[in-house]
Amino acid sequence: MTKTPVYCDYNAGAPIRAEAAVAMSRALAAGGNASSVHSVGRRMRAMIEDARERIAGALDASSENVVFTSGATEALHLALDAFEGHSNRVRAKTPVNKHDLDALDPLSPASLIVAECEHDALFEEGKQRFMLRAPLLNGGLVDVDALEGVLRVAEKPVLVAVQLANNETGVIQPIAKIAALCREHGALLLVDAAQAFGRIPVSIADLDATYLVVSSHKLGGPPGAGALVLAPGAPFVTTRFGGGQERGRRPGTENGAAVVGFATAVEWALKDRDNDAKRLAAMRDRFEAALPKDAVVFGASAPRLPNTSNFALPGLNAETAVIAMDLEGVAISSGAACSSGKVRSSRVLAAMGVAPELAKAALRVSFGHESKQSDVDEALAALLKISARRNREAAA
Repeated sequence: MTKTPVYCDYNAGAPIRAEAAVAMSRALAAGGNASSVHSVGRRMRAMIEDARERIAGALDASSENVVFTSGATEALHLALDAFEGHSNRVRAKTPVNKHDLDALDPLSPASLIVAECEHDALFEEGKQRFMLRAPLLNGGLVDVDALEGVLRVAEKPVLVAVQLANNETGVIQPIAKIAALCREHGALLLVDAAQAFGRIPVSIADLDATYLVVSSHKLGGPPGAGALVLAPGAPFVTTRFGGGQERGRRPGTENGAAVVGFATAVEWALKDRDNDAKRLAAMRDRFEAALPKDAVVFGASAPRLPNTSNFALPGLNAETAVIAMDLEGVAISSGAACSSGKVRSSRVLAAMGVAPELAKAALRVSFGHESKQSDVDEALAALLKISARRNREAAA
């Protein structure tokens, strides 16, 4: 019989919670298109709106400001599109001298400031627009002083985009300071909480965010569901058109079963979140304490998610290590696992000043709701075995 792999890659995607799977099965059995006016459609609509209320409550948001999407990536892109539509309107209304009319075609670009810790889903999209960068300090935190300098010179309107917690290092950003700077300079704030939601407290009101992005499959819901959450009065200009779903903000038939599973997973993730965070932090700390002496842990000096460890064993190539660990029956990752199976050097670690050769050795272990102490033991045993082989090969 094939042994079940030890799963230590929750930041890539958590196993679906049993309660979420049951809720999804019921929604699938109910069937129907939520846009239909008959009883079957109305039943599905009621399920979706109930899910919306539950997720809104978990985030201190208004239910009418929760826009369901296919995941965090789409939600990030939707926020950028909404900002771009808003900024085009703002700039088109700006009075200009008649001699400057030619300058409006095309309009001068609005400013998108993206923190270097942000996920590629937004960072790469930002490259297609007028993007400014907010650098990181060596510990992985956004350099708030440098961000203020960028805000001073940025062309208005301005959107600042930052991850609440990084998917690779788990470093938690000082959002309160960043939000205060945004208020001072009249900038909007987009917070990507895909990794943070369900692991640490997340409230759109407390974060003072204009836009907030969350994901289902990071906290034990199904893949294919996420949400863009808007603060009251947040600018949103529709740039996509279709059947008018999601109050005209995101067209297309809603994935009712996934949304129901998402809401159920949120409830279960939050039930014992604080105690689970302590349990996972203890597992992570025990794991890091047992690493080889030459191991380098990234972001350890900054606040981090309790479940995440990003580290390197010098001289051990990350791709080789991920494959070797898999052969030992332990699933871990390197870099951003959302990059379609690619193992590559980390842009985030480079922004933290990590040397390229060391960054190529970066590995990530992330625990979650089904993780056990024995998972730490088995992951360590496999890693130490691979490390010993590395040492023998280096000495040969």
